Order: sequence, then structure tokens, then C-alpha cells
Amino acid sequence: MLRTLTFLGLLTAPIPAIAQSALDGVDLSSPAMTEAEITRADVEAMIATGEVDLTRKKMNGLNLSGLDLSGATLRAARMNHVNLTGANLTEAILDQAWMLEANLSGAKLNGASLFQTQMTKANLTGADLTNSRAAADFTRANLEGANMTGADFSADMKNQSMGLMRGVLRKVNAEGANFTGAHLMRADLEFAELTGANFRDADLSMATLGGANFTGADVEGAQFRNADVTSTRLIGLQGANDTTFSKAKNLDRAFRK
Repeated sequence: MLRTLTFLGLLTAPIPAIAQSALDGVDLSSPAMTEAEITRADVEAMIATGEVDLTRKKMNGLNLSGLDLSGATLRAARMNHVNLTGANLTEAILDQAWMLEANLSGAKLNGASLFQTQMTKANLTGADLTNSRAAADFTRANLEGANMTGADFSADMKNQSMGLMRGVLRKVNAEGANFTGAHLMRADLEFAELTGANFRDADLSMATLGGANFTGADVEGAQFRNADVTSTRLIGLQGANDTTFSKAKNLDRAFRK
């Protein structure tokens, strides 16, 4: 009987948020993470053919600014420090790509797939991620003024063998960003700078919001069911009412004055 209860306890235990960081054990100074095996001219030639498949290609540090990579397949590509300012990545597949400190300022990523994409310290100021699947790691990224209307940062609950696959926006700068109607269920926004951001009709159920700054944010119609708001700054909010945070966790530990 005791063994049965123990087994049931394991089944009902909380799912671990992250098994380990994707950066653990990765040699960021290795050729795979720092060098390029093709040139901008090679990419332009591929674009001219109308079919762009750059799966697993090493493009670290390349200047690909302004290129039309809409619909391109860039799965597991290595694009650390790449310059993609103003590039068109509409509906591109960037799943599991490495884009550490990449510059995507003003890039179009609407409808793109960014599942498990590594975008730590990436620059996405003014980028368009409308309706993208963005279960990526944006830790310390710059999302100031970015448009994430309808973007899906929510956790993938189908496969938990590697931990909780979800949008990680820990310590991002998303001041003035647009999250209207975004799906942020179980997303991690710890210590995010969200001053003046638009969260109208966004779903932040079960999100981790500890230490985040929502000062002046628009939260009209937003859902915070079981979202952890420990040490979260909920000051000067627009569109908030008596029920907005009624189902949030640790509301008594949030800053509201």
C-alpha cells in the first residue's frame, strides 16, 4: 500500500520547469558556434532558386540583413551573432536554431516557428512576431517595442521528457511591447521589464512572473489564473479591475502601490 501511495505521489508531483539549461555543457567558443560554412552570396543564390533549406548550416556572424528568408527552413542552424536586421523571416522554421546575441532588429517573424530556439541576449527591438510559435529561450533579449500580437509562448505539454518546453522571457527588456492576445500559459517572465507593455486579452495563466515590472502596462481582459506574482510590480496598470488578479498566486506579496 505504501509503495502504491508513493508511486501515485510521483505521478501527481509538479512538473519540473526546466530540466537543465540548453547552454549547459555547450562549448560556445567551438567552431560550430563561432564559424560559418557558407557566405551571404551562397544564401542569396539559394533564395534565387525559390527553395531555402539551411537546416543545421553554420552561419555564425554572417551579415544577412534585409534578406527575404520568408518560408525558409533554418531548423537547428547555427546563427550566433548573425545580423538579420530588417530581414523577412515570415513563416520561417527556426526550431532548435542557435541565435545567441543575434541582431533581428526590425525583422519580420510573423507566423514563424521558434520552438526551442536559443535567443539569449538577442536584439529583437521593433521586430514583428505576430502569431509566431515562440516557445524559445529569450533570456536577457531586447524586445523593446516588438509586436507579439497572438504569439504563442505557452508550454508544450505533450512531451515532458526534457522538462517544460515553454517561452522563457526571463530578464528581457520588453518595454512598450505588444502582447495583445498572446498565449503565455506557463511562460517564464521572471524579472522581465514590461513597463507600458500591452497585454490586452493575453493569457498568462500559470505563468511565472516573480520580480517582473508591469508598471503602466495595459492588462484589460488579460488572464492571470494561478500566475505567480511574487514581488511583481503591478503599479499604475491600465484596464485592471477587481477580478483581474483575483485568481493569481501570492498577490499579497506583489507590489501594488
